[in-house]
Parts: sequence; structure tokens; C-alpha cells
Amino acid sequence: MSPSFQTLFFNITALILFGIAVFAFMRPELYARAPIEPVAMSSQAAGAGAASSSPITVASTTPVATSTPPKKTPAKKAPVSAPSPSIAVSLSTPPPDKNQALRIQNPYTFSPLEFPAVNELVRSTLVNILCISKGESLRSVTGSGVIIDPRGVILTNAHVAQYILLSKIEGAALSCIIRTGSPAVSRWRAEILYIPPVWVDAHAADITSRHALGTGEHDYALLRIVDSLDGSPLSISLPFLPIDTRDAIGFEADHVLAASYPAELSAGSAQDSFYAASTVTTIKQLLTFDINSVDLVALGGIIEAQSGSSGGAVVNAWGRLISIIVTTSEGKTTGDRNLHALTLSYINRDFTKQTGHTLSDLLSGDIASVAENFNTNIAPNLIAIYLQQLSSNH
Repeated sequence: MSPSFQTLFFNITALILFGIAVFAFMRPELYARAPIEPVAMSSQAAGAGAASSSPITVASTTPVATSTPPKKTPAKKAPVSAPSPSIAVSLSTPPPDKNQALRIQNPYTFSPLEFPAVNELVRSTLVNILCISKGESLRSVTGSGVIIDPRGVILTNAHVAQYILLSKIEGAALSCIIRTGSPAVSRWRAEILYIPPVWVDAHAADITSRHALGTGEHDYALLRIVDSLDGSPLSISLPFLPIDTRDAIGFEADHVLAASYPAELSAGSAQDSFYAASTVTTIKQLLTFDINSVDLVALGGIIEAQSGSSGGAVVNAWGRLISIIVTTSEGKTTGDRNLHALTLSYINRDFTKQTGHTLSDLLSGDIASVAENFNTNIAPNLIAIYLQQLSSNH
């Protein structure tokens, strides 16, 4: 082969390889993974019970198919802006099935944190909710929660918060405190800011059950810290976690940090030296109660998959609270279980349906007035429902 022919040959080869590379760069969607269709499973709640209590059995939910939209190369650069909260696909993408969720691209305008920093942030806002019973009607329970507003608003599960509601009953012999730190230190008292009456109507009959039924639907509540146990003035700005209520903000394979006060497998009593736990894991599955919305995420068999973790935090790499722990499948060890967490998008959507206001509306308003209204006009009716159940069990 002559030198001039060799040069021509290598030039033609280089042009072909360059063309292939440009084609691949312009068409990355050709190499995107197809949506994963997970398999649904039965699950059971990560109950609020103390170490001696049993989890709450819950029904299965429906898996949500996932889809990452194809990337397109723009003609010229456009300024970066916050994504739409909608999970609808673009007009150029074929419509999804009824249970398909679309990933939010570039969800924040700032960079993610390292998870040690996320863990430090979460630990400063995590709380343990401990209710001690000295009577025979109700059992002592422990659960978790997370502060989401500097004025002391705590987000937790309804099946945890119901005991704070019941502690207001005269003669109930039930007292509840809020603890923080690791080991947990008693800090505050709290009142109900909101608990869905629809959840109470459905589950008040389970108050004395060791193996109650449920799905996690409507299973959230808001508390308000009202005073310090030692009589010191409340801080005007408590550490808190910002919330993200957009749908599909957490997606399959995303890394998240789960944190709670697990009690079921603890060596000692929840009333004594009691420590928080946190784990970096990935979202394994998206689940829905209905269609076209991500209501639950599955996190697999991590240490938080046990009683006492209910209401614990699930936080993304940007330090945003995206879910709270609510259910876990059965298993002798945490590794055999599958932990589920209720998404903030579901909680916000359901809160809006129940009250006519968003979580943002609540947190931007006068929470003391909201709490007073709830405890004056709504709580007495809910307590009456529980009293009827308790009296019927004697």
C-alpha cells in the first residue's frame, strides 16, 4: 500500500468514526434505559409502637412505571430555570400509561450536598415522640418525626400523632413528650396542629389492636411545639428541614438518606438511652394509591424498617424532605423487610383535598391560630370517636 493511499485510508476512517461519535452525541435517547416495571407486593406498617409492640399490617399498593424523558440538544443555550412540578410528559413524547411517572430534570438550581452534611442537617431536625401510659386502656408508644418549620412544626404519621390527641383526654393517664438528639433528650411538649379526620374515622377502632390494618393512606399529621419541659423560652428559630412537594422528585435509583428512632430491635427501653439511626440508601420502587401520582417510595431492607421509625425522614441529596417513613413489609430481620415512605407530594395533595389549603399555605400563615381552631372545633369530635371505641372494648 503506497503512503498516499495509506493517508487517504486513515483520513476516511477518522471521518467515519467522527461521524458516529457526533450522531451518538446528538441522539443520547438511543442509549437511554427503558422504563422498569416493578412488581407490587403486600406490606405492613412501620408502627409507632414501642419495642414490645407489633407492626400494623397494611394492604398492597400499585407500582408506578417510570420514564426518563429523552434529552434534546437545543439550538442554543437557554437560562436554567426551576422545572415545572407537573409529571405530564411533553407533547413530543408518547403519552404514558395511567401509572407512569416522569422524572423531574435538573430539580434544583444549586448543587447537591455530600451525604455526611445531609446527615448532620437531618439529625438536627429529627425528633422522637414518646408517649408513656400509666393506665390499662392505652399502651406506651414511641415514634419519629421531623421539624419542617422554624416555629416548631413537626411532620409525623397519624398513627403516631393520635396518641398526643388522646393524651388530652382527662383521666387517660397518657403523657407525651418530644425528644431530640442521640441519645434522645426530653425537650418539649406539643399539640396537634392537624390530623386527617378521615384517617381517624377509618382507624380509631384499631387503637387497642396489636395488628391493625391499613395502607398508609391519609397517614400523616402535623404537630406544633408549644413549650419547653424545663420552662426555658422556646427558640424563635428551630432547625428545620425544607420540604419538596413536587411529584416524582424522588425517582428509582436516587440516593436518599433515611433517619428515625427505631425501637423494635433495640437492646434497651425506649425510655432510657435511645439513639437515632440514619442510612444512605436508594429508592427501589415508586408506588401509588390511585393513578398517575407517586404516593409512596420503597427503600428496601434497611435498619429503619422497624417499629418506632414511623414519621422518620427521607431526604434527598439537596437536603430536602421528600418522604416520611410509614410502612414496612413483614420479616424477622430488617434485611428481610421493605421500608415504605409516604411522599410529600401525596401529603400535600391530600392535605389540600381535606382542608382546601396547601402545606405552603399552612406554613406561611399563623400556625398558632390554626392549632387553636383545630383543637377547639375539630379535636373534641375526634376524641369522642376514640372514647366510644375505648368504652366498647371494656
